[in-house]
Amino acid sequence: MEDFRERFIMCCQSTFPCFRDPANNTSSGTEKRDIKVIVNEGAAKRANMTLPPTPVEKPGYVYVALYDYTARTEHDLSFNAGDKLEPLRKEEDWWYARGITGISANKEGYIPANYVAPIESLDAEPWYFPETKRLEAEKMLTSQKNKNGAFLIRNCESQQGELSLSVLDNGKVKHYKIRKLENGGYFVSKTRSFFTLRDLVEHYSRNEDGLCVCLAEPCKKTHGLSYNTVDHWEISRSSLKLLKKLGAGQFGEVFEGIWNDRTAVAVKTLKTGTMDPKDFLREAQIMKKLRHARLIQLYAVCTTEEPIYIITELMSHGSLQEYLQKDKGASLQMSDQIEMGAQVTSGMAYLELQNYIHRDLAARNVLVGDNNVCKVADFGLARMENENVYEAKEGTKFPVKWTAPEAIHENKFTIKSDVWSFGILLYEIVMFGQMPYPNMTNFQVVQQLPKGYRMPCPLNCPKYLYDIMSECWKDSPADRPTFETLQWKLEDFFDMDLKQSFDEQV
Repeated sequence: MEDFRERFIMCCQSTFPCFRDPANNTSSGTEKRDIKVIVNEGAAKRANMTLPPTPVEKPGYVYVALYDYTARTEHDLSFNAGDKLEPLRKEEDWWYARGITGISANKEGYIPANYVAPIESLDAEPWYFPETKRLEAEKMLTSQKNKNGAFLIRNCESQQGELSLSVLDNGKVKHYKIRKLENGGYFVSKTRSFFTLRDLVEHYSRNEDGLCVCLAEPCKKTHGLSYNTVDHWEISRSSLKLLKKLGAGQFGEVFEGIWNDRTAVAVKTLKTGTMDPKDFLREAQIMKKLRHARLIQLYAVCTTEEPIYIITELMSHGSLQEYLQKDKGASLQMSDQIEMGAQVTSGMAYLELQNYIHRDLAARNVLVGDNNVCKVADFGLARMENENVYEAKEGTKFPVKWTAPEAIHENKFTIKSDVWSFGILLYEIVMFGQMPYPNMTNFQVVQQLPKGYRMPCPLNCPKYLYDIMSECWKDSPADRPTFETLQWKLEDFFDMDLKQSFDEQV
């Protein structure tokens, strides 16, 4: 013990002057002394070890990345989830930042602001979306980027101070209240509580324990092409490469393309001389205002020379009509078809809420991506409702077999005429893209509808589903359901006894 004490004192004396004997600690400016230093070998070894760098972060100034992000232009900054970044200039949705750690350390560029959060805060958790509303949570979770079990935690709208857990379960979003205990803990079920939200998430990520599904990855977020196109929709034509034609119409063609050799896109072109470019670009103007997981997203436009381009997200399987016709029941089940219809009503319910009418809702104007994800497209005829009614100009051509009687005879379009069209779209889905009113001409349809004629229930169509079609085809627009109602009716189909539903066919 004494030996250890002596060695400790000697080590301190060799390292810290204040521990030295004052009698031996005096020196003149010119006198040199032989100093014998006793080195502690363990201390020397530790001194030579590689230590973590001294933290340079300032609370509130350093952020942690919640997700991976790959730069899409030379002005962007790539980073991986967990990297630390320092914002140098904040500009609404996109910040100019410097990388502190990770693949872009000491580099600068633009980053999407909602991909990062202040370090050491709850906001740094990728599943924490405090200001997200219930409807917005459903839109985000049902994005094609999310897989089953995707989730987020947000503030509860109905009860201030409470939290909600929103979880994606087989295409539908379930919501659970997270309650707080007096001691500060949290619980979903009274049978089990947790000290922190992180503990709660970790537990339900391993066990369903009463939830609809185990929590998987946090909800993902999406953006446009890059920082440059957020507020400036115009992009250079030279940045686009058209790869192959996807389709053609009266006014132009649609191509699969690639932007900046990085991002797959769809490019809709206007054939020179076929229509007023202003009318063509009206579609883009409408799409700028409308953002929903079940509506095709606008990326950019090219308008400085002809042909004019509208650039949107690319849907891998093309139109719903073509997709259904190719499948012919080979792999799609009735549950898949109903889910497709429910997705369309979700997008249309959003248009309904925004007071827009589509005027050309049909399977040909719905696009399909991976995993049967459906999005409403072709807003060329979409209009803002004025006093709930839009009156078409005389001579306007209609897709007769999809158009409501009051729109055909009185040129009056409302969201309820879109509901009529949705009933026809449901028929297309059930019949795998078959033309509605088979064996009838447009003229015959126009003559028979006012007399009460309606298409009979398709073969193998559940009565429950045909009843929904029939409600869409009510004579009086006021008697037709809203898209919000149609959405929950189709979603409720999955909660029914499917066998009983199929047994009750007409």
